[in-house]
Amino acid sequence: MSIKLKSDKSRILFVDFDGTICHDRFWRSLDTSTFEKIQKILFGKNKSMINEWMRGIHSSEDINHFISKELNLSFEYLWGHFVNDCENMTVAQEVLYGIEKLKNDFHTVLITDNMDCFTRFTVPALKLNLYFDLIVNSCESKKFKCDNNGEIFVHLLNEYNSKIDRSILIDNSQVVCDIISQRGGNVCLVTIEKPALFWLKKLVEDAHW
Repeated sequence: MSIKLKSDKSRILFVDFDGTICHDRFWRSLDTSTFEKIQKILFGKNKSMINEWMRGIHSSEDINHFISKELNLSFEYLWGHFVNDCENMTVAQEVLYGIEKLKNDFHTVLITDNMDCFTRFTVPALKLNLYFDLIVNSCESKKFKCDNNGEIFVHLLNEYNSKIDRSILIDNSQVVCDIISQRGGNVCLVTIEKPALFWLKKLVEDAHW
């Protein structure tokens, strides 16, 4: 992974995607009954398939073919809804604006345990490269954020020649936040009471926090 450094910045702002700045689901445009059946298929007895998908073992086509066979539905029908849902994920403009403002003081890194469809469809559709200096997706890195006690964060910090006590993580995962906190980093745990926008406003107000 080659990173072009910006000499005037030494801090990294790590931002998660799913559950942190976006809450939309795949196949949400399907009827409720079909959507719920898909959730049961993937997050029930086939939950391991989700992790393998996020590690790049399965492609989005593989998953949609699997579901189409399980539900006896047309692959083209499922795929059309799936791609459309990926391209129309919602991230509040206020959130993106906050991240954009912080680019003056931080290297902004979107780090997500996610699938190939995120890189293929969501990133270009939402133009996320305009707001983040780097996007790290587990399906490409083959590493989850929690792997080896947050090893991927250490790698990124080294690449940027940055220190963890100067880094900030915005994430809705208590587990990931605990790992970074224990390593000496600053964490902003996203909750219903304190969403991502709450933390971004705080950081914009005091970028030296």
